[in-house]
Amino acid sequence: MARQNDIKYLANTRIQNREKKYCRFKKMGIKYVDYKDAEFLKKFLNEQGKMLPRRISGNSLKFQRKVAHAIKKARQMALLPYVTDLLK
Repeated sequence: MARQNDIKYLANTRIQNREKKYCRFKKMGIKYVDYKDAEFLKKFLNEQGKMLPRRISGNSLKFQRKVAHAIKKARQMALLPYVTDLLK
């Protein structure tokens, strides 16, 4: 009979130990997303200037909508670029 140490898995066993995603707005108690704070909004953009989806950023639906609205407003006010190379 095989012991627990002898069992080999095809998939990576570390997948189960991922860090749990959380909404940073709920955790820090942020109620308003300011479109004028471009450095904070850059955390929700990738290198090309695209918005990160909820499944990657970990935001709740409510705050993902607020972030998207703030990013669009900041782009219109020319605080953030629409597209770019190497934003960060």
